[in-house]
Amino acid sequence: MESKKNSYSLWMLAWPIFIELLLQLLLGAADTLMVSRVSDDAVAVVGLANQIFQAVMILFMTVASGAGILIAQKLGAGKHEDARSVGIMAITISGAIGLVLSIVLYVWAVPLARLFQLEERLIPLARTYISIVGSGMVLTALTASLSTVIRNTGNTKAPMVTAIGMNAIHVLMNYGFIYGAFGFPQLGLEGVAVSTLISRLLATCVLFYLFLSVFERRIAWRDLSAFNRKLFREILKIGWPLGVNMSSWVLSQLAIYAFLAMMGAAALAARTYMNTLESICFMLGYSIALAAQIQIAHLYGAGRKVQAYRSGFRGTWIGLALVGCNSLILLGIGRSFLGFFTTDADIVQLALSCLVLTAVLQPGRMVNMGFGNALNAIGDTRFNMVISIIFMWGAAAGLSYFLGLRLGWGLTGVYIAMMCDEYARGVLVALRWRYQRRKRLGMEAYANTAESSAPLLPSEGRSA
Repeated sequence: MESKKNSYSLWMLAWPIFIELLLQLLLGAADTLMVSRVSDDAVAVVGLANQIFQAVMILFMTVASGAGILIAQKLGAGKHEDARSVGIMAITISGAIGLVLSIVLYVWAVPLARLFQLEERLIPLARTYISIVGSGMVLTALTASLSTVIRNTGNTKAPMVTAIGMNAIHVLMNYGFIYGAFGFPQLGLEGVAVSTLISRLLATCVLFYLFLSVFERRIAWRDLSAFNRKLFREILKIGWPLGVNMSSWVLSQLAIYAFLAMMGAAALAARTYMNTLESICFMLGYSIALAAQIQIAHLYGAGRKVQAYRSGFRGTWIGLALVGCNSLILLGIGRSFLGFFTTDADIVQLALSCLVLTAVLQPGRMVNMGFGNALNAIGDTRFNMVISIIFMWGAAAGLSYFLGLRLGWGLTGVYIAMMCDEYARGVLVALRWRYQRRKRLGMEAYANTAESSAPLLPSEGRSA
């Protein structure tokens, strides 16, 4: 029992998530680096395609995200059978949605590319990449939902180990297909797409095997058809605002990418390279935010509301300190980093012109992510949804168009717009979390000396 409780300490949750995110980043960086050896046009295509994939992923991530939070709450409350049922429904429903999306992306690859204003000369590359990777969206759905379910049981190591294997296979196959090494045919961007598909298939198989035994009672094949209407309504109650939130973010990003495409392939490629650099800067903070969300949901489900409230602040401040340090490092390595990916002087100069803005953006993003995830963990998902719709479109997308295209500020205008969005939402979610002290979390419990003096979790003081 002590070991199980320790698995919910912030450090024990965060470090495997960090390793997993690092490996995902390396996967993306390896993709970008290797694709850049094909051409900068290929990088632009992959950048836009990934935005399309993120947009359609919302449909199954709505279910997976809501289920993940509910699983942590149910386990915290000791309702293990309910948590098991929620996990099963998350996998089967997400898989069904992913299968439909696979068909749509395979058939509509070209119309989707044209919808987002991709230059006509890049359409053949887009057709190849979107149709191959998109046809495996069912694998993406299963991988994402399996990882979310397993992670929210407190077992953050299993997704991490799976990510290690998936990344190793993907990078080796990328190298083989791009350079014709290891006896692979030299397929260029098509090979990168095939490599992505195969590595995700293998990851899905491993995660599914682990999923079968992640709860107290092992899951049998016949259990996969189980459906509990009451629990499904609980998933949707948490999940649908998360889905709208994710939709707002991804679709606003797609709008921004469409604006960048209007600025030219150089702006699109520069943003893709900078996105990889930003991910490095933000990765530590993001892992803390995700770990804190799992921890807060578990504490809230267990009725330990004072500790849940404190954990929201603690996770955000730790993440903010880490992101602040990384932002300074980002300023130092920016030029060298970009040199690994492209020798095009125009693209490098365009990206470097936004380097300081990128560094300033990250702390605001951390505050937004930290307190936003804390609110999600206790089920207060509608507030995030409302402010996301307002600021992602009014500030991020709206100002990107006005500053970037109408005023001609280009990529610089886009980054200023994103800063306005992140900082505005960061302030609002921080104030909302303080408001929860009196509303949802019932902080009159502070009068209870025994609860107030209780440790956050076993070993929590040593596991920052």
